[in-house]
Amino acid sequence: MQPVRGARVLALLGDSVTTDHISPAGAIAAESPAGEYLQQEHVQPADFNSYGSRRGNDRVMTRGTFANIRIRNQLAPGTEGGWTRHLPDGRQTTIYEAAMAYRAEGVPLLVLAGTEYGTGSSRDWAAKGTYLLGVRAVIAASYERIHRSNLVGMGVLPLEFMEGQTWQSLGLNGEETYHFEGLDDFLQPAATLAVIATPPEGLAKTFAVKVRIDTPVELDYYRHGGILQAVLRKLLKEN
Repeated sequence: MQPVRGARVLALLGDSVTTDHISPAGAIAAESPAGEYLQQEHVQPADFNSYGSRRGNDRVMTRGTFANIRIRNQLAPGTEGGWTRHLPDGRQTTIYEAAMAYRAEGVPLLVLAGTEYGTGSSRDWAAKGTYLLGVRAVIAASYERIHRSNLVGMGVLPLEFMEGQTWQSLGLNGEETYHFEGLDDFLQPAATLAVIATPPEGLAKTFAVKVRIDTPVELDYYRHGGILQAVLRKLLKEN
């Protein structure tokens, strides 16, 4: 099990962020990362169609994750849509472009969210796209049941603030770097982890979170990096 150290926040979100906010949906805009990619592949805007029609293309779908025109990332205040800031330089860019920059730098990513994270219809790309952007963990005040399970199935760790706490009450603003204590091979369902958040200036803050891996089976999936890897390794072992 890989530790998470020096992680950055890709998206700082409020309450009731739905799977429609997270998952690629609707028409593909020409100026979006997905639209620019398709044009590089010599696809004309008139032929883009929708994300739904291209759900088998991971390069398009990853670029459309967290790109809903109504999502509001508090890390890029005053914007709507798939915008964030790359840290520590503070450059405002798209979520996809920031995620690829962090990947090149070897920086793991987090999402911080409020209550009822992942509400709405079950959409597999809400979890798939999160994983493909390089998000290792989500810390939310509460989860919708199916999306939480889907995150585990993709190898993304769902964590929950302790009761009564939020990223706002803890004084977090998404500019910190994050380190997780206790994320190792001894991890157990519903365990408590210590998170150390270090701001650019000032003292580090340590707070507890609950691991929302709820069953031993889910823990097995997570340890393998997701349900697909777990199944494939089981098949290889049997053969």
